[in-house]
Amino acid sequence: MTNQKPVRHLLGISGGKDSAALAIYMRDKVPEMEYFFADTGAELPETLAFVDLMEDYLGKKITRINAGRDFAYYLKLNSNFLPTARSRWCTTNLKLKPFEEFVGNDSVISYVAIRADEQYRTGYISTKPNITACYPFKEDGLNIDDVKNILDESGLGMPKYYEWRSRSGCYFCFYQRRIEWIGLSERHPDLFEKAKEFEAYHKNLGRNHSWTEGEYLEDMVLRKEEIKTQFELSQSKQKKPKNLMDIFSDDDSDDDNEGCLICFK
Repeated sequence: MTNQKPVRHLLGISGGKDSAALAIYMRDKVPEMEYFFADTGAELPETLAFVDLMEDYLGKKITRINAGRDFAYYLKLNSNFLPTARSRWCTTNLKLKPFEEFVGNDSVISYVAIRADEQYRTGYISTKPNITACYPFKEDGLNIDDVKNILDESGLGMPKYYEWRSRSGCYFCFYQRRIEWIGLSERHPDLFEKAKEFEAYHKNLGRNHSWTEGEYLEDMVLRKEEIKTQFELSQSKQKKPKNLMDIFSDDDSDDDNEGCLICFK
């Protein structure tokens, strides 16, 4: 008689507010929980710092997956073509496949940080029969305010990038708004220059290929004051004005489509 391996309980830490709050929420409920972080090699410094804080708070190792196969590796495999909303090879190769490799053939319950106020979302559902998704926030009726309370009461608070950005993920993520690209140029000019270099490769070859459709980053930054003004005007029209942190932390725009929830949540 062979010994059957126990079911593994897995929770992915993306560096975002929801997965962090879920990890805190489930810490004492599932002591055998395993935590993992799919490091793309192109993370914001704030994201990496927050994952380190989470590891200290949870008192358990957060396994980094993707060792040796980062964004640069897959960019070369894809002939230097940048990922887009229509061709998200980054999500597939840097998030989904590494997760399934991490699982292997083990029986797994995967805990997904979708809230009760996001009923229209399901997140990444593996086709592998050994992986079962679980949605504690949905099941227990927890929403965005509950997530903020969990993070505040833990003492961790919101990840610092919410001061200027609406999501975790790669520093050059093509889902960024223009105001967020401007934020990157001001907060991390070195990373902004790297993102420009990816575009320059294609521009020098006569290709019209940029992170943001219809505009190169070098042109965008030249009109940053215009972009800031437009953003401020759009927010001034709101009935209840918010600061930048609240605007971004509440953001559940259509850009955050289900295929990338494993990156952003």
